[in-house]
Amino acid sequence: MHWRSRATASTSACRWRRCAGRSARATACASPSCPAAPRCNVRTRRPGMPSRAHAAAVMARWYARSRAGARCSRAWWRWSRCWRACTSGAFRPRRAALGVIPASVDDAVGEVALRSIDEEWMKPSALDAAQQQRLRAAFEQVLAAQPPGSVPAHRLEFRKSRIGPNAFALPGGTIVMTDELVTLVDGDAAVIAGVLAHELGHVRHRDGMRMLIQASAVGVLASVVVGDFNSLLATVPVVLGQSAYSRDAERRADAESVRLLRDAGLSPAVMVTFFEKIAKEQGEHRLGIAIASHPADEERIRFFREAAAQRQR
Repeated sequence: MHWRSRATASTSACRWRRCAGRSARATACASPSCPAAPRCNVRTRRPGMPSRAHAAAVMARWYARSRAGARCSRAWWRWSRCWRACTSGAFRPRRAALGVIPASVDDAVGEVALRSIDEEWMKPSALDAAQQQRLRAAFEQVLAAQPPGSVPAHRLEFRKSRIGPNAFALPGGTIVMTDELVTLVDGDAAVIAGVLAHELGHVRHRDGMRMLIQASAVGVLASVVVGDFNSLLATVPVVLGQSAYSRDAERRADAESVRLLRDAGLSPAVMVTFFEKIAKEQGEHRLGIAIASHPADEERIRFFREAAAQRQR
């Protein structure tokens, strides 16, 4: 069967019913006035029926459009979810934004923060390996009272520092304790365990990431949308170095310390001892997330005293 090309076709050969000169043989319509001209470019074997090639082309176009639409929808969903998390009220609740950020980002943030802190304030620990192992074992013994799998992943590091007696937790589970703090409490394993339990509370609630999200909401939003967190990592040293945990975050960490100490059979009064000793220390604590940068007020000390009194009853 022979087909006439578009160049030689006329209005009398149009296959569409709306054309005045529809013929039995289907050819492309060349009339610019034909209302169906855009659809007349494909020849068919029977009048009004598309060819297989035409049908395949239409299906391919629709498939491509549906794929593009699906990608657009996923990007919009991620953007809107993060935007609601970052702008609703006073960051209420921030855990919604945390749900968007994978836990692997916490590990990357923690590594960047530790490198920056080591360069600025820290030196390798002067504590001998046996003492470090003793303190690690004492803390792990406290955690052994918890149900299996309930303790968040963590890693304890010791450092000699320029910020005096201190301890802090980084996103991803790294907890740093300074040699000066160990010396301040005379190596008391119970006091050190209480301080580490407090820092583990920050790890459990991802307080470091919460603070980072609050300080750089727009950067977090952009990172989630494009899936690239390099720009967020660039802000880590500044944010974690200058910002401090909220009072709510400190209350949660204090409650975690009390719970872990009680479950291990230790008195929460060890934290009162710690805060009384740290209050006597004079110095410039320039690391915002460190425990000595936000010493306990009367409310927090009273909380630990009451917790210790309840245990004695």
